[in-house]
Amino acid sequence: MNNITIAIDGFSSTGKSTVAKQLAKHLGYIYVDSGAMYRAVTLFAMQHNFIDAKHFDRETLVAKLAEVTISFTFNPELGFAEVYLNGVNVEKQIRTLEVSSFVSQIATIPEVRSQLVKQQQQMGKDKGVVMDGRDIGTVVFPNAELKIFMTASAETRAQRRFDELVNRGDEVLYKDVLHNVQERDYIDSNRKDSPLVKAEDAIEIDNSNLSLEEQFQKVLALVTNTLQANK
Repeated sequence: MNNITIAIDGFSSTGKSTVAKQLAKHLGYIYVDSGAMYRAVTLFAMQHNFIDAKHFDRETLVAKLAEVTISFTFNPELGFAEVYLNGVNVEKQIRTLEVSSFVSQIATIPEVRSQLVKQQQQMGKDKGVVMDGRDIGTVVFPNAELKIFMTASAETRAQRRFDELVNRGDEVLYKDVLHNVQERDYIDSNRKDSPLVKAEDAIEIDNSNLSLEEQFQKVLALVTNTLQANK
């Protein structure tokens, strides 16, 4: 059976990464969290004081992009690949609400998107890959055999994100998380370069009322049908 490329796009906190990790593990495919790559660049910008609540030194960040190396290393204990920024594990640091508040701004920069898209396409050149993000089915892999677009209400996604942050010990308010989700939705959908849109041939899944298992089984059925069609 031939390997395929699976592109999963959608709004923030729709569970894209969760189902992508499940699929990759089940199929023995490579999993790439493209959003984590943008988060890593955001963390790099924060570490070097290129961006904060008061200013955004976009030109300097672009000039320093050559110094950014992002890689994924599989952690057998966790069952998925963790993100490394210039050789340092930053999996936890990139998941904070502070990084979330800046990542959409970083993702609007054409030079950042161009560099990361090239890396993502290289990672998936041999197929057998599950990649999630905002423009995977429209820009990174427009010829992917299976494209899925995940969605859910902003309130549902904010609650999921809030629970995730609280469970790991972060002190956050639900209203702040909801505001972040809504703000990211607007920026992601309205940026000039590769805005978040559903690919014409993508299959939309609203998981507002689906459990993780129901979501996985629904997506797995789509994968199974696609694999059979591509024998």
